[in-house]
This record gives sequence, structure tokens and C-alpha cells, in this order.
Amino acid sequence: MSRRYLCGALVGVLATAGALTAAASAAPASSHVQAKPSMMRIFNGKPSKPVRPRRTNNLYYHGGVGGIGVETAPKVYLVLWGSQWNSNDPSGEASKLQSFFSHVGGSSWLNSVTQYCQGVANGTITCGTSGQHAGNQSGIYVTTWADNASAAPAHPTQSQLANEAINAANHFGNTSSTANNTVQYVVATATGNNASGFGTQYCAWHSSTSSQYGNIAYTNLPYITDAGASCGSNFVNPGSAGATDGITIVEGHELAETITDQFPNGGWLDGSGAENGDKCAWSAATSNQSMGGSSFPVQPLWSNASSSCVLSY
Repeated sequence: MSRRYLCGALVGVLATAGALTAAASAAPASSHVQAKPSMMRIFNGKPSKPVRPRRTNNLYYHGGVGGIGVETAPKVYLVLWGSQWNSNDPSGEASKLQSFFSHVGGSSWLNSVTQYCQGVANGTITCGTSGQHAGNQSGIYVTTWADNASAAPAHPTQSQLANEAINAANHFGNTSSTANNTVQYVVATATGNNASGFGTQYCAWHSSTSSQYGNIAYTNLPYITDAGASCGSNFVNPGSAGATDGITIVEGHELAETITDQFPNGGWLDGSGAENGDKCAWSAATSNQSMGGSSFPVQPLWSNASSSCVLSY
């Protein structure tokens, strides 16, 4: 087996009340990780006051990794990792994710990602018609792999999550850098089976890893409802209907960030290292948005075009 090492930053980290520690403390240990997460804080179940947007605080292009900075035609593969998923999905998170991925492509909510591009100079703020733009086509969801022949680690490390993403690339036949340069693998762990720090330091994060199949973009998506209000339950909708709000708020955040910064930190970030999701995390504008005949709670995303957080573009 070839040596695999982690090469991306951890970004899009959701922090709960009191988790105001230094950024590096939220990152799993690895000698090859650039620990630079951006925290989205919740205080007593309410969003913290957002930083006042400034035009000078727009995202800018960071030059890409191997020429890749954005996903020009995003493809999402969902991985339900471990036999712990077998007949044990109390909140219906698998079906909620599949429905969200099936509807989000082509939505006006996700369309703000298309203003960002690659193939332009480092430091670019406005792409215009230059470069290759991030995509928002319908049908970005490809399929799900229930990798349930054996149990996943009880509390997987970042290296184990990265290796599972590489396993998924092999399983789906994406065995070249070309095949993976517009793909993201969402590695979802089962209830009670989450990586260390979930619910106390973060709700989810995305990163990338090197492999024999090229660079692999992946998301660590814990079982979101295990953290309750700390990770978005009832953030938008009251009662039982809102218990699963956090699933699409959190994964929508990671989805949009991976599209615009596929291999961190080579894509679009601001001067503080925040991505398009980070800058609008836990906004009071977070709400139910129509997507292809269905509705899902999602947060706004940052738009350089207006220097603000937007729900449509």
C-alpha cells in the first residue's frame, strides 16, 4: 500500500458554546495538516453577532493546488461508513442527505458559487468571464455507498477518514487525478460513532488528502443530530420538524466550501482564511429555501458580487 498523507487545511468547523480555543486545538493531529479551521460559533443556541462585512474583506483566489481551485462540475458521492449504519439511523439522516443532494444542484441558493473560478491570477477578486468557473449543474449527486461490511472505527481519526475517502474513490472507479478534480466524498459516520471533538469543538469539516488517485476532497460529516442544538437542531424550524435542521445547514456549508475551495487552501478565502460558508455561518438569515420542489434549511453564502451574505444569486 502506498503512503498516504494529508495535505489540506481543516475548514468550515462549527464550534459550540464555550469552544473558543485556538484554531489548532480543533484540528486532529497530523504532521501534514495545515491546521487552519474557521469556527462558526453558537452561544446558547443562538448565532453570534456576525462581523460587519467590509468590501476589503472579500474572498480572493489563492492559486489552486495543481491548478485546481474550484469544482467546475461538482459531483457528490455519499459514503455511509461502517456497519454501525445497519438498521440504526434514528433521525433518518441518510435519506435527508440523499434528498438534499438530489435537489441542491442548480438551485438559486447554491448559484453564488459560480462567480468564483480557477485559471486566474493569485489574488483575483472578480472573475468576470475569465478562467473556469465553479459549477452548479443539476444532478450533482451521483450515488451512495453503504460501506457496511465491517464496523468503522468507534471514533475515527482524520487519517482514517482520509483513507475511507480514498477507498471510496477506488470503489466508485475514480482512480485518476482527472477523475477526482471535480469530485467530493462526504464520509458520514453513524450515530454515536463520531470523530473526537464533535459537538464540543466542531460540527463538520472538509479537507483533502493525497493518494495514488490524485488529490481527494472529502468531508467529515458526523451524525449531526447527536449534537442537538449545538449543531443546529431547531435553528430554523420549531418542534420535531426542526430536529433535523442542522443536517442540511451543516452539510450545505461544507458542500459550498468544497466547491469553491476544493483542495484547501488553494481556492477562495478571505484574508483571515474564511471561506464562503464561514463568513455567513449561523446567520440570522438562515432559513428554509426552495430547491427543485422541496425545501431545506440552509445558511446564506458569501458573495463577492455584493460583498454580503446571500441566499440566492
